[in-house]
Amino acid sequence: MKQHCRNARRRLVCALMIACAAGPATGVAAAQVTPVAMQAPAAHGAGAPVHATASPFTEDPARVAVERFLQQQTAGLPGKVSVQVAPPSGGRAPECIAPDPFLPAGASSWGRISVGVRCGGERPWVRYMQARVSVLTDYYVAARALGAGEPVSQADVEVRQGDLGALPRAVITDPAQLAGAVTANRIAAGSPLRADLLRKAIAVRQGQIVTVAVEGDAFQITSEGKVLADAATGNTVQVRLRSGQVVNGLVRSGDTVVLQ
Repeated sequence: MKQHCRNARRRLVCALMIACAAGPATGVAAAQVTPVAMQAPAAHGAGAPVHATASPFTEDPARVAVERFLQQQTAGLPGKVSVQVAPPSGGRAPECIAPDPFLPAGASSWGRISVGVRCGGERPWVRYMQARVSVLTDYYVAARALGAGEPVSQADVEVRQGDLGALPRAVITDPAQLAGAVTANRIAAGSPLRADLLRKAIAVRQGQIVTVAVEGDAFQITSEGKVLADAATGNTVQVRLRSGQVVNGLVRSGDTVVLQ
């Protein structure tokens, strides 16, 4: 029985082969193969081709003017500055002729800011553009908890790096600002040191007798006087001379005031 089935199957295969090979003379149509277009698999990942269209915003003269303006405004800041101007919402904004950027009153030149642009032409108008200015810089924090009235030494501070726009406005970025400084309030360990949390150490005190100097190109005259208020080095203070005259002078050290 199995042998008979195998023979029948063989005869069926042979019949099919003959039918496929037969031409029109046999009356049997030849088998046709219709090619199928292969679809490329969907590309995934970084290797996929990307067809990017150029943004018209890159040619916006107002954007270019704002970017240059902010670079000029931040030229004197410490650290590395990067400027990003946001494109207008809803596509390209109306054309701005002779753009003249400005910062609103009281606005900072770093962080997330709004920049005004005066546009010229027959009907002048003003538009506002959003920007982010990052300033990566060194700043100083308290290395330990500091009590009010403590002098700040090099061992009391640590250097960190961060974006100036994310830090307190008066954060200390120049170590020269710490010279001769004392704390005005308590400062927690790790907290950024700010100018409003520090003050200069008192160099002369009210009632103290100091040397009062008058200096010229080729001479110096000195006298004595009594300080009328506490003052730090570099600050102006009033001094009463022996004659009773009250003068203003600059505190040079803990015992000398130079008349201005």
